[in-house]
Amino acid sequence: MATNLRINGERLCWRLDRLAQIGRIAGDGVCRLALSNEDKQGRDLVVGWMRELGLSVRVDKIGNVIGTRPGLEDGPPVMTGSHIDSVRTGGRYDGVLGVLAGLEVIATLNDAEFHSRRPIAVAFFTNEEGSRFQPDMFGSLVYTGGLKLDQAVATRGIDGVSVGEELDRIGYSGPEPVGRPQAHAYVELHVEQGPVLEAENFRIGAVEGVQGISWTEFTLSGQSNHAGTTPMRMRRDAGYVAAQIAVFARSLAKEIGGNQVATVGLMTLSPNLVNVIANEVVMTVDLRNTDDEQLREAERRLFAFADKAAAAEKVGIARRSLARFAPVAFAPHLVERVEAIAAAFGFPVRRLPSGAGHDAQIMAAVCPSCMIFVPSVGGISHNVEEYTAPADLVAGADVLLRLVLELAE
Repeated sequence: MATNLRINGERLCWRLDRLAQIGRIAGDGVCRLALSNEDKQGRDLVVGWMRELGLSVRVDKIGNVIGTRPGLEDGPPVMTGSHIDSVRTGGRYDGVLGVLAGLEVIATLNDAEFHSRRPIAVAFFTNEEGSRFQPDMFGSLVYTGGLKLDQAVATRGIDGVSVGEELDRIGYSGPEPVGRPQAHAYVELHVEQGPVLEAENFRIGAVEGVQGISWTEFTLSGQSNHAGTTPMRMRRDAGYVAAQIAVFARSLAKEIGGNQVATVGLMTLSPNLVNVIANEVVMTVDLRNTDDEQLREAERRLFAFADKAAAAEKVGIARRSLARFAPVAFAPHLVERVEAIAAAFGFPVRRLPSGAGHDAQIMAAVCPSCMIFVPSVGGISHNVEEYTAPADLVAGADVLLRLVLELAE
């Protein structure tokens, strides 16, 4: 095996910078919502690079793109990758690093004229972020059978259009069946999106698993009335109930402790006027935990409190699940190899869980999977100020290269 190979850091950073120009927004961030015009432009650029590197490119019916380098033997490829869609105010590394580092693995092998025993594939999955179409990890869910194709293409986004309509419009409703090729293993390089590695002076994270995620949307229905003339005891204030739920979610996470977190990320009041009691609120609560039993307990207590608070204010309440993923543990032998390879390079390495959802957690249902983290400066992500130092980007890509080669041999 070519154990002396190292990736070309300048080439990796050039690709990162080039893709970051598509959908660029103020503050050096990006906006490439899934299946938007900007996403199409990004897809076209990456597919072009895949073909320049000699990869065989296939696009499936949900728009997942997989470029494969043949091996000396046929069989399931070692797969790496991530996503290139972003949130509305995203950074230039989230998801993109995993895809472009995968291309750099291929470019390095091409430069060395090295032919692996197994095929190697680089993938980017549709709508990982879930910002425009829900749930998140959308494309990998369809790929692994966790979401039916017909249901997926019929899904309507925040702007009212369907996934199928947008796939057709941008030319990425592919001819290939979903779920192919089957992967021998899946490895994803990603920025941490949290503060731990930088704060504790580690260069590489060996990710043990991904915490469970529960997204719930609440719709609260009260009565609009005059803010000055309506006595407090006679109000049906949807905004007040929403505020109670938000405060309770925060206190609940602190009480459960450990890895439990809770976030109210969306809250829309109607009629949203300074002097009118809100008659409707739509809000979301995001609960996460590495322990599924504790996550279920948090859900149970949140729902019970919300029902009680709404009843006390005579406010109607409805809820629906936007996403629910159980915690996922990555393949122990792959986590060990990430740790060992990083140590062999002399990179300080730490085991840790992922607080964010990733395609790797979905792929873990169908093949051995793992993740490699590199530090996020200040722990900032989903933000235009997202930044990872070039030396850390290169270190992560070198660990990725070594592990992919091991698996492909």
